[in-house]
Amino acid sequence: MPAMNTFKLSLAALALGTAPFAFAAAPAPSAPAMTTQDLVTLPRLGSFAVSADGRLAAYTVTTTDPQSYKRSTALWLLALDRKGAKPVKLNWQGSLSDPAFAPDGRLWFLSDKDGKTAQVWSVQTGADGSAGAPVKVTDLAAEVAGFKLSPDGTRLAVWGDVARACATFGGCADLPHGDGNTGLPGPGTGRLYRDGAGFVRHWDAWETPGIHSRIFAFTLKAGQVDPASGHALDGDPAKGGLVGDAPSKPFGDGSELTWSADSTAVIYAARQADRDEPRSTNLDLWWAPADGSAPRNLTAGNRGTDTTPAVSPDGRWLAWAAMARAGYEADRLVVQLMDLKTGQSHPLTQDWDRSASSLAFTADSKALIVTAQDVLDTPAFRVDLASGKATRLAFQKGREGHVAQIAELKGGAFLLKRDSIDAAPELYLGKPGQAATRLTDLHASALAAMAPVAVQRFSFAGANGDTVWGQILKPAGATGKLPTVLLVHGGPQGSFNDSWSTRWNPRLWAAQGYAAITIDFHGSTGYGQAFTDSINQDWGGKPLQDLKLGMVAAAARDSAVDTANACAAGGSYGGYMMNWIEGQWPDRFKCIIQHDGVFDARAMAYETDELWFDEWEHGGHAYFEAPEAFEKWNPVNHVAQWKTPMLVITSENDFRIPYTQGLASFTALQRRGIPSELLVFPDENHWVLKAKNSLQWHQSVFGWLARWLKPTP
Repeated sequence: MPAMNTFKLSLAALALGTAPFAFAAAPAPSAPAMTTQDLVTLPRLGSFAVSADGRLAAYTVTTTDPQSYKRSTALWLLALDRKGAKPVKLNWQGSLSDPAFAPDGRLWFLSDKDGKTAQVWSVQTGADGSAGAPVKVTDLAAEVAGFKLSPDGTRLAVWGDVARACATFGGCADLPHGDGNTGLPGPGTGRLYRDGAGFVRHWDAWETPGIHSRIFAFTLKAGQVDPASGHALDGDPAKGGLVGDAPSKPFGDGSELTWSADSTAVIYAARQADRDEPRSTNLDLWWAPADGSAPRNLTAGNRGTDTTPAVSPDGRWLAWAAMARAGYEADRLVVQLMDLKTGQSHPLTQDWDRSASSLAFTADSKALIVTAQDVLDTPAFRVDLASGKATRLAFQKGREGHVAQIAELKGGAFLLKRDSIDAAPELYLGKPGQAATRLTDLHASALAAMAPVAVQRFSFAGANGDTVWGQILKPAGATGKLPTVLLVHGGPQGSFNDSWSTRWNPRLWAAQGYAAITIDFHGSTGYGQAFTDSINQDWGGKPLQDLKLGMVAAAARDSAVDTANACAAGGSYGGYMMNWIEGQWPDRFKCIIQHDGVFDARAMAYETDELWFDEWEHGGHAYFEAPEAFEKWNPVNHVAQWKTPMLVITSENDFRIPYTQGLASFTALQRRGIPSELLVFPDENHWVLKAKNSLQWHQSVFGWLARWLKPTP
């Protein structure tokens, strides 16, 4: 809107695997079921990078202490050209992230090792995965949020929160008060938002007027940044420069910028911060010379989103993904291609009804490697530049699962980060058309030692007779009827697809002895843009029909699904649907779990942070312009029909669907005398991310389910 046996895994035991990946291995006869403790403490694979010669990979792994639940991230090196090579851990004290290789083979990364702010470091690596002593590359006044090396290794782009009036990367401590450039006029602590300001608050943070995520380019001398060489890449606001966040907030990252092939300019995506910002999806691509001269807007003609720029190795082509419709965050992302010699551009994948989520050029500059949702999978595709044809790259027979990151190696091989709904992310090496080889064992052995779950895909005729897909997860080998949980995804333009989750994890729900059902109702992604668009102004219509028909279809597919002993659960849009089901399908479930769901569409229209989302979903209007569009599917209008026991969960730092919506739901339940509970997190946003909070979330959720589906005498 737009988841008790304690398992401990020693990272020292990581070893190079030799078998193709599988979805399950034979557990011991008395294998324990997966627990919330397992989900919270399993190591988490981050991003990876590959050296220019393709011989070495670097990747991050975050571990959680099973007693204190403190998390730390380490960096590992793995030789890709040595059979049987074992990962080597970089000896380092402090956080690590964003690994990247320079052309000379040095590994660069972000760390706060000195105990101050995060800065850029580098280390010399050997072909066997060995590493020398790290060297600090930057020592800048502001914290570095991310960085990107130029192709020739002579320049470094860094970004972080810096006052727009500051000409240097931080070091302008005198600016925040009283100069008219920010909204901190003093003498008190109040923030002053002037007429025409952009976001007041966004996702989970209050904005400080005048402070933005900004990109600076620096020259490197002997592998270190020359502080005096820094140039801001957003230009002079008085002369058409950008005032806004680059990368975008809250989730923008290094995929939103790239260097030109000749290392003289940075191309980045950004949106102007002005009165229209909360209603705008208009990210544009800006071409910014590294010398700090005025950037130019490459995509001013498109009012929708332009993002994920990539430049071909030969310097000829600029590719990016673009949405055509302004104000619609879930429009199809069509790959665009610009000839940098002529400046002419055209849509490359206009005839391919899928939405590109990542893209990178092949080494020969003749094609792009693109990831995109496709039904329940998220595979990789090769898109030919000459024809625009997309060819699916298969690394597994049957369920492909979710390819989260992919990099081309020499000889036609690929390194990929892959997961599925029942298997956490690991690194794999393979060629298209062949079963890929798993290289890491962060979770595979641990999950194989637990009681397995069975995964089934099913399809049925949903609303309007359209094909709708779903999944059923249950304990493998289970006999007889199982208490059942219907899980409804958020978005609403999203999917529960075949991918791993550290929050709403269907495998974990099934491991508790339930049949867990997911349904990709009308509005879900991966089925073509028309299917995604079909939820617009129909939140409580076709999606609810699909859920009703899907429950029937799931029971027909698997006799273990007990629809007479079932609960429903969902977050975000799924939480909205829980409130809607309360009034529209009140006799169907024994209980409901509602997380961060819309209760009152009128209040939501005036309280949410990103207005573009809520207004697009109601016909492109503000509430006062077309109240009937909001009231048609407003749960608050049907509270008189509520009767199903509900657990309500909300968080005080959720600015997308403010916690007052959850409080209102709970008040309605209490006033009607319906059994209900309210769980409020004071330190979480729209998601529950902290380890101990995740434990509490699951304990509350599974306790509520057991109360209604597994009653004890």
